[in-house]
Amino acid sequence: MQPHVSAILLAAGMSRRMGCCKQLLPLDGRPAIVRGIESLLAAELDEVIVVVNPEGEEVAAAISHLPVTIAVNGTSGSDMAGSVRVGLKRIAATASGVLISLADTPLAREETCRFLTELHRRHPDDILIPAYRGRKGHPTLFPRQVLATIDRHPTLRDVIQAHEERVQLLEVNDPWVIEEMDTPEDYRRLVSLLTPS
Repeated sequence: MQPHVSAILLAAGMSRRMGCCKQLLPLDGRPAIVRGIESLLAAELDEVIVVVNPEGEEVAAAISHLPVTIAVNGTSGSDMAGSVRVGLKRIAATASGVLISLADTPLAREETCRFLTELHRRHPDDILIPAYRGRKGHPTLFPRQVLATIDRHPTLRDVIQAHEERVQLLEVNDPWVIEEMDTPEDYRRLVSLLTPS
């Protein structure tokens, strides 16, 4: 059977370090979360699940025009692993791989998402992590059965460490996989990188 890949976009963070809802900050004329979803959709993933927090009505409204499934992590202040568990409950039974994307890295390129998805079809048992100049980035593609062990691990990092023999670190020509957007300084940097000089 042909492997299928679903994506879970983790957008349930409370943006405390940013001081405002970072998912809605504009990047190149549209909300950051829309930019992130567009790359996932362009990579032709089988489905995209977006996990928001209980106060995520504005985020949900901003993406309501896109063909995604919105899931609510009902535990306010929950960690990333909690949102992954919420997303896993919503993905299709046919999904053999799950691409975990972060609202914090909204500019990872379509080509990177597509590359990871295509590689999963050849190596369905491997954890695929993109890197730029040796630095690990996001999104990360997990075999579904490996990601499901998050019920026994507190974080995604622990899941990866428990299955180190499966990890492929993949150098990609995509600096956006390591460009995170957690603070106002991060945001200003991303805007400056997007703005032609």
